[in-house]
Amino acid sequence: MRLFRSGEILGIAEAALDFAREAAEGAHPNEYMGLLRGEDAQKLGLERDGTVITDVLVIPGTESNPVSATVKTSMIPNDMRAAGSIHSHPNGALRPSDADLQTFHKGNVHIIMGAPYGPTDWRAFDQDGDPRDLDVLDVELPDEEFFDFTQADIDAELRDDL
Repeated sequence: MRLFRSGEILGIAEAALDFAREAAEGAHPNEYMGLLRGEDAQKLGLERDGTVITDVLVIPGTESNPVSATVKTSMIPNDMRAAGSIHSHPNGALRPSDADLQTFHKGNVHIIMGAPYGPTDWRAFDQDGDPRDLDVLDVELPDEEFFDFTQADIDAELRDDL
């Protein structure tokens, strides 16, 4: 079982990118850091095989300052939908630093957003730190419930255990 998806990343949902840009702007002048999760493109109504980045996970305990952000690895969920990372460069640089490249080995896509965090102030990179194309997709994201069960499900399970 792999932590990170091996399927082709087709793009990022516009809503996910907007969320990350707003979070980066809110964290400024410190760096912002998040992890990317994806969903099967066909589940989003696309007639293509691959993954669409749909979520930006904010990891509890992440520490940041104007030149770095550090995620507590013990807080990273084991999530089969993980796709890569996203972080900001408050100085506006849209290229990975040497420290960034050390973290790019996990995941298929890594996004750097630069101040002032406008619609074009970001770039995507592959595991080696090489620029890659990443389409911004206008897809309808499914509503996710924190709990994926209802009271009726609980009642039925309790009856089955008796």
